[in-house]
Amino acid sequence: MTEAAISAVSHEAAYRVRFDEAGADGRLRTSGLLRYTQDLAARHSEALGYDRAWYSERGLTWLVRTAEIGIAAPIRYGADVVGTTRVIGFRRVWSRRESTFRIGPDLAAVVRIDWVLLDARGAPTRIPSEFEAFCRSSGPSAGLQLGRVTLGEPPAESHRRTITVRPHELDPLDHVNNAVYADWVDEAVLATAGEEGAAVVRGLPRRVRLEFALAAEPLEELETVTWRDDGGWSCAVRRASDAADLLRARIEPAGKLVETRGV
Repeated sequence: MTEAAISAVSHEAAYRVRFDEAGADGRLRTSGLLRYTQDLAARHSEALGYDRAWYSERGLTWLVRTAEIGIAAPIRYGADVVGTTRVIGFRRVWSRRESTFRIGPDLAAVVRIDWVLLDARGAPTRIPSEFEAFCRSSGPSAGLQLGRVTLGEPPAESHRRTITVRPHELDPLDHVNNAVYADWVDEAVLATAGEEGAAVVRGLPRRVRLEFALAAEPLEELETVTWRDDGGWSCAVRRASDAADLLRARIEPAGKLVETRGV
């Protein structure tokens, strides 16, 4: 494989965990991993010639549909982390990226995100032909299914709290950034279970799964509904006005992290 082909398939970047990215335990928050993952994807796209201007001219936007974050080792404040991202499959209107994060030779986290491509109307649209050639170089997609997070009905004893979308939680597209939802889930579990919740939110190894159903609006009032079940914690983020799910999420213990092998 040529150097050009290798650079098209994957992209690598180094990050140093900043003081403000770490929680009270000194470790990078789950939301920090999501932010690194977004940045890696953007830098990979830019390196291939598809920058913000390219997307803007064509009225295209990538939207995160689901995310699965597996964290195996503590990523502490000041740590030098190397992230590598690549597309591991795609279907007609969406693609799946896998990003790995290492401290030295050791695998600390794996993040898989399903991205849906939207047109100027906000509707899913077919991946451009030049992207298809790039995605196919990353591996077969037969049988690939869009990720889902299925939650049962909240029990009567579930914990409910109200939150309001704040201006600093909006990104340059005027959207609540998907990493913010991870913070909301962590906050909801901590508010529900105190020290036990802290053990879950900061436990290792752990897996966090997020399904983004609807977008939160600036200054909108929301409700989190949180409960324990099946060895983990479930959380729904809903609109206060009509109880529609914006996010469905799970935090649970995880086994050994496995990265996708192949090209």
